[in-house]
Amino acid sequence: MNGDGGSRLEAEEPEDRCPNCDGLGWVERRVPLGHPDFGELFPCRCRESAADRERMQRLQNYSGLTKGMLDRMTFETFNVRRHDINSEGQGYLQRAYLAATTFATHPEGWLLITGEHGTGKTHLAVAVVEHCIRNGLPALFTFVPDLLDHLRAAFSPNSQVQYDQLFEQVKSTPLLILDDLGAETSTPWAKEKLYQLVVHRHNSRLPTMITTYLEIDEIEAAHPRLSSRLMDTFVNWVPIGIPDYRDNRRDHPNSRRRGT
Repeated sequence: MNGDGGSRLEAEEPEDRCPNCDGLGWVERRVPLGHPDFGELFPCRCRESAADRERMQRLQNYSGLTKGMLDRMTFETFNVRRHDINSEGQGYLQRAYLAATTFATHPEGWLLITGEHGTGKTHLAVAVVEHCIRNGLPALFTFVPDLLDHLRAAFSPNSQVQYDQLFEQVKSTPLLILDDLGAETSTPWAKEKLYQLVVHRHNSRLPTMITTYLEIDEIEAAHPRLSSRLMDTFVNWVPIGIPDYRDNRRDHPNSRRRGT
């Protein structure tokens, strides 16, 4: 105490105290005597907001994505009107955008988006997760090569996560995003794990989104057993038939001067 009658304690009181509950976190409802809620305490709106933030943070942690990616790759920031492509290319982008937004709003069936690297597939995949998180729904995003690396690492006796626990989480998550199918090392073990994952989610009809740079015939050649599942009628194939936008930036004379 500083000898001024406790003014130090008064100065340390929070200035942003909720005016509705005076910082207590609970309020009484103004109801007449005899009402069932009379005299009862209920969570204040400020407490509910804190709970919402905590829930959003848990969903973000569960998603496997950083806040930076979720903030940057949203449906609002997806460019469906690129100046460097023709009207046919614009149509591809718009159809992919519509398919992704529809899937995010009503995650049913499977969505498979194909296209070259740099066409916006990952952006749309992250945007689906971001939309789900904002609406309080769990969604798990995983880059296929990283997923397989994590599964291999889980076999180690020093691993903090057991293999069965990790694989079961991925297989059974309510909404799974598999990004960049085909970028993984194509070993028999990797093919078997992907096949088990796809078969489980296919049989259980669990909502799943997959992005890949592979064409249909390339998927059939690389993953013949897996491809038969992807040919099912409840899988929505959406191609993005446009070039990598980064190639255009790389060829632009100003981009070379900027070192991008």
